[in-house]
Amino acid sequence: MALLEVEDLHVRFPTRDGVVKAVDGVSFSVDRGQTLGVVGESGSGKSVTALTVMGLSRSPSSEIEGHVRLDGVDLLSLESKDIREIRGKRVAMIFQDPMSSLHPLYKVGWQIEEAIRAHEGVSRKVARGRALEALREVGIPSAAERLDAYPHELSGGMRQRVMIAIALVLDPDVLIADEPTTALDVTVQAQILDLIHELQAERGTAVVLITHDLGVVAESADEVVVMYAGRIAEHGPIETMLTAPEHPYTWGLLQSAPRLGAPRSERLQPIRGLPPSLIRVPSGCPFHPRCPHAFELCPTRVPKLLPSQPGHEVACHLQPATRRSIGRQVAESRKAAA
Repeated sequence: MALLEVEDLHVRFPTRDGVVKAVDGVSFSVDRGQTLGVVGESGSGKSVTALTVMGLSRSPSSEIEGHVRLDGVDLLSLESKDIREIRGKRVAMIFQDPMSSLHPLYKVGWQIEEAIRAHEGVSRKVARGRALEALREVGIPSAAERLDAYPHELSGGMRQRVMIAIALVLDPDVLIADEPTTALDVTVQAQILDLIHELQAERGTAVVLITHDLGVVAESADEVVVMYAGRIAEHGPIETMLTAPEHPYTWGLLQSAPRLGAPRSERLQPIRGLPPSLIRVPSGCPFHPRCPHAFELCPTRVPKLLPSQPGHEVACHLQPATRRSIGRQVAESRKAAA
């Protein structure tokens, strides 16, 4: 049994304009020490899936169905007070914007201390000592001084390290990192990803890494879920996703991503069109209006997520042999141009 299992998850938000189908039948699992990358454009349902696992998408108007199991316990069946006990202690999250996640009026040390004291009955002195150790562990220089700094007094990279310290200070079983390198320069991005990987290796934490860039998960993920319009388009081992992807959307993500060391004259190949409204998702395959390989079946029937190779699932109407041939060409063309 996997540590975290998401099974047939549906999340809908009724609005004046219609029902937003934010997550539509998503299933995946992640075990201790494993990293699962969740990739897709904005509006694909990545963050809502993560917030639902954390119990943060609950509201009187939201409609949530399916199962989210942690060590076999279905979190969706728990009362709010029980979810609060688990959130932070067993499942923690690094949010993509530390400036909006950290309270601007409280010192960072106090915010780490409160995370500790909310779950453990320790004194302020003990909590402060652990907060100091947490800042040191995530590589913040002059950690004792930074305890008494406000968020705006820190650089973007250090604020993100503070968020990681808050998330990991209680040694959670699962860490969800939602776009943890957004708005950071390339050097700091690499440092943050390396830090998460190092801490994971030390603690055996399961990591769910959410991003819009397949390149971000290339070095760290064991498996990748590609989401589009609230659904899973493709799911498989990272090696397969990079060398033999089989969904046209995955091909588009690979071809539109900049490559380190590429010549300045190289033009990216963007995916044509825009992601669909989750209130009015296209009929059939939701990607068909943007897909250069769509044919008459695509607008009429929703493709099922079916096994293609061991551990590899694809939701596409193209014939498997055709998908594999095109996928290899896409992967080889990127490799040859590297």
